[in-house]
Amino acid sequence: MQLGGNISLAGFKDLEPAKIVVVKKITGNYVKKMQEKTSKFESLHLHLKEVHATKFELQAKAIINGQSFNAEIIDFNLFFALDKALAKILGEITD
Repeated sequence: MQLGGNISLAGFKDLEPAKIVVVKKITGNYVKKMQEKTSKFESLHLHLKEVHATKFELQAKAIINGQSFNAEIIDFNLFFALDKALAKILGEITD
């Protein structure tokens, strides 16, 4: 699933449509913050896996100025996992 030209989501197709809307909103807000922090933002890839049907494993990878920033979070709440992963990457970005 693509959001814009530089954001891709994998493993999200089985989520309810209402959850997809929230994922898109959270992701969009963080990408906007990343783009404000650096003009060299290139792409973001999110990969979601369910672990034991109760936990979510989220892998995030941002490419900024050719450098890769990665985060991997496991949480019971998808939205908390997404927030933690993107916040970790945002905190690592320096211009």
